[in-house]
Amino acid sequence: MIDQHTWDLYDRQADVLKALAHPIRVAIVHMLQDGERCVCQIIPEIDCDRTNISKHLAIMTRAGVLRSRKDGLKVYYSLRTPCVANFLSCAASTLKNKAAEDAKALARI
Repeated sequence: MIDQHTWDLYDRQADVLKALAHPIRVAIVHMLQDGERCVCQIIPEIDCDRTNISKHLAIMTRAGVLRSRKDGLKVYYSLRTPCVANFLSCAASTLKNKAAEDAKALARI
C-alpha cells in the first residue's frame, strides 16, 4: 500500500505536470531551454497579450518550473530545472511512437 508521504510526492509531481499542460506553457519552456528571456522577448514570439502570458508564467513559477529575476523594469524568466525540456522531448518521442504504431495499424487495413 502506498503511504501518505509517497501520495504527497505524487500530488506535487502532478502539480508540475499541470503547470506544463497548456500549449502556450510548452512553447515558453521550449523558448527558455536556450537560456533566460525577458517577458518582452517572450510576448512577440507567442501570439497572446501580455496579461495572458503573465498568467502562464505565474502558474509555472508557482509550480517551481520557472524562476524569475527583476532587472530594473524588466522581468527575466528561466527554467528552474532544465530537465523539464527533457520531459517535453520525451513527450514528443511518445507522440512519434504512437504515430508510427497508428500508421502500421492503418497499413494493415
